[in-house]
Amino acid sequence: MARQASARKTPATPERTPPRTARGARTRARLVQAARTVFERDGFLDARLADITDEAGTAAGSFYTYFDSKEEIFQAVLEEIEEEMLHPHVRALNEGDPVGAIAASNRAYLESYQANAKLMRLLEQVATIDDDFRELRKRRSDAFMRRNARAIQEMQAAGLADPTLNPLLAAGALSGMVARAAYTNWVLGEGWDADELADTLTQIWVNALKIERPAKS
Repeated sequence: MARQASARKTPATPERTPPRTARGARTRARLVQAARTVFERDGFLDARLADITDEAGTAAGSFYTYFDSKEEIFQAVLEEIEEEMLHPHVRALNEGDPVGAIAASNRAYLESYQANAKLMRLLEQVATIDDDFRELRKRRSDAFMRRNARAIQEMQAAGLADPTLNPLLAAGALSGMVARAAYTNWVLGEGWDADELADTLTQIWVNALKIERPAKS
């Protein structure tokens, strides 16, 4: 019989002081990497702390020096990829070229999602049974949306995008489209070509924002 998830809400995780020694930092990093391996292999519900410490090559008691629970180390695994998924520096590399910035941002997100698809699938699953992870998923989505909303506002201010659009609402709809397309392709296994998917999503962004592509010489 499939194991039933507990309906209890995971307690809020207190802020932890980072390890004070290089050795401690290495041990924590090994545990996080081992946890990723175990979660991707076994899933969240079937992953065991003993499997994580075995994979990390650490004593079972060492786990509790750095983490209180399976939920806390899963959150640490997700935090490892958060900066990569948001790719904050991509747009700056395409300043003055809104279409190029959108294309680069979409491609970076899709590449990151593809590389982390197993974890994204797990986050979707755990978010349906745990209130804390549901809130974490919402915060991640909001960060993605608000970053894109700021970019849309900047394009509107520069006269490059439709000024009648609500930038936050437009960002929510377009960001949600990209995230759902990534989920459909790499979690549900749709099998779209990655380049064609990125180009199509970019074209929809450009059309929705009414950005004029520069005329070809």
